[in-house]
Amino acid sequence: MAMGFFTHLAGDRAAVYSGGSEPASEVNPSAIAAMAEVGIDISGEQPKRWTTDMLEAVDVVVTMGCGDSCPVLPGRRYEDWTLPDPAGQSLESVRPIRDQIERRVVALLDTLGIASG
Repeated sequence: MAMGFFTHLAGDRAAVYSGGSEPASEVNPSAIAAMAEVGIDISGEQPKRWTTDMLEAVDVVVTMGCGDSCPVLPGRRYEDWTLPDPAGQSLESVRPIRDQIERRVVALLDTLGIASG
């Protein structure tokens, strides 16, 4: 969801990568539905494992509760977004998580000097 918002709001003004330490086999259907409600299609995405190449290509690494398995690369700015895990949750439960993610993405883009929208 964060990548969907980032891509939608930043457009071609910034690049984003998404990866996890233990990626699921598919994107959560409730997350796809929640994002579709706000006009963002993430149905074509596939969960991926983060790579060192991803980390080397970015200025900011956003983690979401991965603990000790979070990637660490010196010289990168890190933000840990402690949010409920939407995995296995209903659409009604995912909506507030989606909205929190949107607010955080907007704030991140602001700190990077990238106007959203």
